[in-house]
Amino acid sequence: MKLEKILVPLDGSKLAEAALDAAIGLAAGAPVTFSLIRAAEAHAVPVGDPAEAQVRVVREAEEYLAAVRESLAKRGITNVVTGVWYGPAAVSIVEAAQARKADLIVMSTHGRSGLGRLILGSVAEAVLRGTRVPVCIVRATDAPVEQPPGRAEVETGRGSARV
Repeated sequence: MKLEKILVPLDGSKLAEAALDAAIGLAAGAPVTFSLIRAAEAHAVPVGDPAEAQVRVVREAEEYLAAVRESLAKRGITNVVTGVWYGPAAVSIVEAAQARKADLIVMSTHGRSGLGRLILGSVAEAVLRGTRVPVCIVRATDAPVEQPPGRAEVETGRGSARV
């Protein structure tokens, strides 16, 4: 697969930014354009101007992406474009990947399962199901590792073996 455009969705967290290092590693010094996006969505509040809230969240997202771009420039990575997409995260990522003609999406996930995933949902899974663009998912280092259903492990003196 030839990589020319890598889309990296960011949400302002250190976990999301871990996907940047993975994307840089996958580019392996090739002349890749990194497209950093952030979904922004103002949540309705009973008082106040909803348009003002929308402008505020977009402005904050733009400032955050500018700071990330500046940080990458200090590392010598200058082929970086940024954009704020207004709307839910998964929809925004899928739309941005299509609009930017991304060759790869590199994003992070908390790796939640069970009730946590049911309640909070999985943006990574929704993106994976919503696009034909290949997706590289970077997990949180502290995310629990679970065996796939139907696979048993037995402990041996040198580690574990599949049965």
